[in-house]
This record gives sequence, structure tokens and C-alpha cells, in this order.
Amino acid sequence: MAGEIFSRYELKYLIPYSMYEEIAIKLTEYMNYDQYGDEQGRYTIISLYFDSRDKKIYYETRNKARFRQKLRLRIYNGASIDDQAYFEVKKKYKQRVNKRRTSIQLRSAYEYIAGKANVDHIKGVSNQQIFREIDDFRQLYHLQPENIVSYDRQAFTGIKDKDLRVTFDYNLRCRNDDLHIEKGPHGHLFVDKDLVIMEVKVDHSVPLWLSRLLSEFECPKKSVSKFCTSADILEEVQEKVEIPN
Repeated sequence: MAGEIFSRYELKYLIPYSMYEEIAIKLTEYMNYDQYGDEQGRYTIISLYFDSRDKKIYYETRNKARFRQKLRLRIYNGASIDDQAYFEVKKKYKQRVNKRRTSIQLRSAYEYIAGKANVDHIKGVSNQQIFREIDDFRQLYHLQPENIVSYDRQAFTGIKDKDLRVTFDYNLRCRNDDLHIEKGPHGHLFVDKDLVIMEVKVDHSVPLWLSRLLSEFECPKKSVSKFCTSADILEEVQEKVEIPN
């Protein structure tokens, strides 16, 4: 996946799967399928999220702090430990989202996480400056691997407005018992399988045609944090395991 720096607004909606299918058809009049997916813009995302022992990242997000940020290590579709992954910091101030990321060999990323290699001695990093920023953030918050979130996505990009993106995420799963993203997208469902998270991503404002389409379908705007929701589900699963018979 191309690109290392992103800055945009992200509007989230939680919609039924059947509505997603209808909207996706309508979008093809104004948008192309994402070039990085298959012939219909589909691909799978698997992300390893980080947090501190006192769950600073979780509470910043859950409490909707004015400024909040996350760290994740991400791959697309199937990948081996020798393939490229992406370290990414996602920062949100008010409603604007900023992302900075660098590609890195997954094997090297694991070595860095385990403390086996210093940030300045990791090879194959596409942007050393961003990697140092990631390391500073990780050290400041004492971040360690927390859980894995995976989902299938269909993505669209604007034909005239190249910065416009609309994505649909479904089959959302999470786990914290096998923190190796190359093992694939498996785990507990944390969003109903009949629901889809739709995101509209724009630089400034939503185009009029898209605003009308969202109004036509009466899309319910709903902030859905994949990280927090998955963490809640995994905590519930753990509590059930610990309850004695």
C-alpha cells in the first residue's frame, strides 16, 4: 500500500450488510475500485495494536480525548514473516485524523518489538524519521503488543476527487492469544456479522452527490473504535474463561 503521510477527516457509519451492497453499487457511478485490492477493490487487513499496562491508549480513545493516538503494525492480505509490513501512528485531534507510517520487514519489526535491535540498526525501513517518531511514542507510553484486529474491506476512490475514499469493513475479528499477524485473520467476532463499518474519508468536505446518497439511505453515523470494541470483547471472553464452574 502506497503512501506514508495522510491527513483527512474520517466519518464513520454502522450499516446493515444489505445496505452496504446497495450503496456499493451506487458508488460505482462516481468512484473506482481501490487499485490496491482485487478487481472489486477488496482486500484483508490484519493489525497488531499496542497499549500500555495501564491502558492509556484505550482510555484516551474510549473517553474521546481531544487529542489521541494509536500505534499499530499492519499487513494486507496474506504475508510471511519475510514480507513487508507497516508501522503506523494514527493521531486524531478534534475531528481530523493524521497518519504517519513506514514500511518494514515483518521479521525486523518483531525484532524491534522484542528489544533485540535498536531503532537505528533496523534495516529495510522506508522512512527512518517516521520510525524514530514511532519509537519515541512507544517509549513515552511504554507500549507493548495488545491485540490483533482483522477484517475484510472493500474500498473505493474518487474518479474526479482522488483524495476521496469510501471503505466498507466487515467480518471484524480480534484475538490476543496469538499475536503474530502473519498467522492470518482469525479470532472472535466483535461486530455483528450482519453489520458493516462504512468510512467516508475526505480532505475537507463531503461532495454534494455523496451527501445526498448518505441522506437517501439514512445512514446512521456512529463512531466505532475497532481497538476499543475489540478490547472490550476480549475482556469479556477472558472473564468467562476465569469464571469457575
